[in-house]
Amino acid sequence: MRESSMRAVIGALVVAATVMATTVMAGFGAATAQGAPPPPAVSVTPVASRQVTETGDFIGRVVAIDKVDIVARVTGFIGQRNFTEGQMVKTGDLLFRIEPDTYKAAVDQQEANVAKAKANEVNANLQLKRSQELVKNQNVPQSTVDQNLATEQSAQADILQAQALLEQAKINLGYTEIFAPIDGRIGIANYTVGNLVSPSTGVLATIVSQDPIYVTFQASEADIIAYRKRVTSSPDKDPHVTVHIRLPDGTEYAHPGVTNFLDVQVQTDTDTVTARAQLPNPDNVLTPGGIVGVIVERGKPRFALMVPQAAVLLDQAGHYVLVVDDNKKVEQRRITTGPDHGKDIEVADGLKQGELVIVDGIQKVHPGQVVAANVVPEN
Repeated sequence: MRESSMRAVIGALVVAATVMATTVMAGFGAATAQGAPPPPAVSVTPVASRQVTETGDFIGRVVAIDKVDIVARVTGFIGQRNFTEGQMVKTGDLLFRIEPDTYKAAVDQQEANVAKAKANEVNANLQLKRSQELVKNQNVPQSTVDQNLATEQSAQADILQAQALLEQAKINLGYTEIFAPIDGRIGIANYTVGNLVSPSTGVLATIVSQDPIYVTFQASEADIIAYRKRVTSSPDKDPHVTVHIRLPDGTEYAHPGVTNFLDVQVQTDTDTVTARAQLPNPDNVLTPGGIVGVIVERGKPRFALMVPQAAVLLDQAGHYVLVVDDNKKVEQRRITTGPDHGKDIEVADGLKQGELVIVDGIQKVHPGQVVAANVVPEN
């Protein structure tokens, strides 16, 4: 009995130990399965083919096509100012009126002088005709006829002189009204109503044209040589180049322009040549005197493969990207890069359109590793 009891107890302990060992192994296996890390998540974007144009960047200055300083051409007190500073004016708009009374009186006086000169000429002509009749009968000497002829010619000259003075008086009277000679925006009025002005006073106000408008920029001699080679090799030999403007806030101006002038000499202090482009400015976004970025097209549009600059890495061997293949594995791919295009960079060799390159999570992966790729749409 005692031996049988001992065997039963030992059997029970063995069964319990076996169950415990099985439970421990099962728990260990589950823990091992739960501890396997998932594939790292990365963001990828497809290699895209886009139309691009090679460009050059310059710093430009906005310049008004027309600029006129308004000055007084006669002396007098300003009687009227017929504009609001900063407003748009049209050619022929009345800007200032100088008190005209003195100049009207001068016109009246010169008109009287013309009438007097004409009356004197009529009298001299009658005296000449009378003496010419009397000399036929020798009732007056020939010297009298000669004197009357000279007097008549002098009277005619007096008329011409009086008429010239009258014309000058009318011109001066016209100068009392100052009109806008161009379309444009008028600036600050330097003199107000009641001020005495004259030709030596200085600028009363300035008008600058707004639309269209110029942008000038400095190009290096190398840029000019390359430009001339492109023009020579182009089929149409068109010397005009399309330009785009980047505004000071970083946005691109809505209206492109074309170059219309290239200076004939190099500026010796900067070794550059002044180039000029003309652009529409219907909304007055471009202000004369302002600084803008100038993007000059250097060729015709073409298609090229593009990837985000964030995807391109660099080591001692050169540029490369990490590509995710159809099996979700990471592959290192050497590439030949081209020019930048904003946030993207051109790829000349090493990639095909549609291949997926990693743009986010690059630090977490290495070649040959399986990843969970999240496709980011093309910009």
